[in-house]
Amino acid sequence: MSEPGKLLVSLENGIKRITINRPERRNAVDHETIALLAAAFREAAEDESRVIILTGAGEAFCAGADLVVTGAGDIANFDVTASLRERTNPTILAMRSMPKPVIARVRGAAVGLGCNYALACDMIVASADAVFSQAFVKIGLMPDGGGTFFLPRLIGYARAFEMMATGDLIDASEAFSIGMINRVVAPEELDATVDALAARLARGPAIALARVKAGLNHGLRADLADALDYEAVNQDPCFHSADFLEGVTAFLEKRKPAFTGK
Repeated sequence: MSEPGKLLVSLENGIKRITINRPERRNAVDHETIALLAAAFREAAEDESRVIILTGAGEAFCAGADLVVTGAGDIANFDVTASLRERTNPTILAMRSMPKPVIARVRGAAVGLGCNYALACDMIVASADAVFSQAFVKIGLMPDGGGTFFLPRLIGYARAFEMMATGDLIDASEAFSIGMINRVVAPEELDATVDALAARLARGPAIALARVKAGLNHGLRADLADALDYEAVNQDPCFHSADFLEGVTAFLEKRKPAFTGK
């Protein structure tokens, strides 16, 4: 039987909040929740939202995949490759390809797949009580959910290997110091910080922000000449947007711009 409200989705003032709602399981995701996440991000890419916040209900962000296998027979008959390709990977790809900023609001545990959901976001804001772990190895697995792609690009090969080979927890302070996350705030300041950041991005020039995200993703696999050409081509829709004209006008008039995303 399906659990009610495994994923909560709201949209207000251009900010879409996607909340994994399984606090009794520290927001570990089962197959249904993973599918719901993929659908939510596909919808967010096309709707009127301008910023997405991904978070978890209660005291945890996401404790990873909810282990549903109960015995050797279940493991032997489960096609994990198909499951990752059909359920997990589309969510990660949707998060990275959507032309809108995605902020991870992390409190408590971001472990295993939960850690990699956070890494797939464009920014990570964590409370001081947050912990991160690539815990897969502790149950005899390698990371999935894009961890082997995201983590070494953020913190370098050696640190990424250590996290993945040991499965050890690191706290938010250490994650910040090694460049894994953007900000660490007191738990009581987490919501205000994330909401203010989301509101700021929602007021920003949507066309330019979409090209910033696309350009950074492209730059991860491009050489300098290719990156320069990508910038040259993608600057054109920004340059001819109403937001650019508004930005220049506001600058000359010494006021804050009022971007419309057009």
